[in-house]
Amino acid sequence: MNLEFEFHSSFTMPLNREWSALLPHSICHVPFLDPDYLALWWDTRGGGEWQDECQLVLITARDAGRLVGIAPLFYTPSFKGSPRLMLLGSVEVSDYLDFVVLPEYLSVFCEQLLPFLRQLPLPEWHVLDLYNLFETSPTIETLKQSAGKMGKSLEIERAYRCPQISLPGDWEQYLASVDKKQRHEIRRKMRRLENAGFETRWYRVENGDHLDEEFDSFVKLMEFDEEKKRFLTPRMRQFMRGVVHWAYQKGILHLAFLEIDGIKAAAYLAFDMLNRLWIYNSGINPDFGDFSPGWVLVAYQIRWANEQHREAFDFMRGDEEYKYRFGAVDRHLDRVTIDFSN
Repeated sequence: MNLEFEFHSSFTMPLNREWSALLPHSICHVPFLDPDYLALWWDTRGGGEWQDECQLVLITARDAGRLVGIAPLFYTPSFKGSPRLMLLGSVEVSDYLDFVVLPEYLSVFCEQLLPFLRQLPLPEWHVLDLYNLFETSPTIETLKQSAGKMGKSLEIERAYRCPQISLPGDWEQYLASVDKKQRHEIRRKMRRLENAGFETRWYRVENGDHLDEEFDSFVKLMEFDEEKKRFLTPRMRQFMRGVVHWAYQKGILHLAFLEIDGIKAAAYLAFDMLNRLWIYNSGINPDFGDFSPGWVLVAYQIRWANEQHREAFDFMRGDEEYKYRFGAVDRHLDRVTIDFSN
């Protein structure tokens, strides 16, 4: 079977529509492979992570005119000392990445993609560098076989830990699954705030009329953390604002705030998609540190997710200790590289 490969140097509405229809049936369906998200990522170069001299490299594969696979890539003239092709979304702000391809076409897609990449009208490049693939992704083994047929070696590197909680659909049942000491700690911190005499509430942003105002409040909470404040460059703010609007328009935005006496004490930005919560970022007001507002808001969201019968609470990338105290278990992401220089 010979697929019809085509190189695209820009996003287009017709391609985005086909892409959106293909994604739910792909080997990997995650928020960060949505074409509108990746177009936003590209417009801001990942919030400034990459420079403007990078080039967009979208590769489509068709079988008798039908779209069956996409390799969403970009060319960078310099990363870790050499020019290379990388997955759109790499590296920092898109937690999970992969090819977008129908499972039954993955083998032929990878086998024919690799030689096609060498024919592209691009400056010289040496490495295909794929970050943020699930360790269980069938792409890894398939690429290994395809690279071997070309006499190229594939290297796999463990890149990130991604803790997640499998939810039973019942709050008490969830608590029973957590270590006894941590179960006590969750309940104690919730009670401490609820019995402190403050007026408290937590809510999800549902009104799009105030979306920018709520985003600004979220950013202010992030800025209490000096590392996050440095992260929030003007271009990164532009990207993150776009992400919030994209998620709202897609109907998957889960932006939650905890207020104490009318003051926003904590917030979590997440995506509510595919029957799971994908926790993307957070902000905490240290003035309320005695009441552990971040911890309490996580607990409220886990309770909500159980009540809504979500199947998982996905903390995504990062091995912060608090995630494991809530009972999260690691998944892992790999980085796959193929050296084309020899």
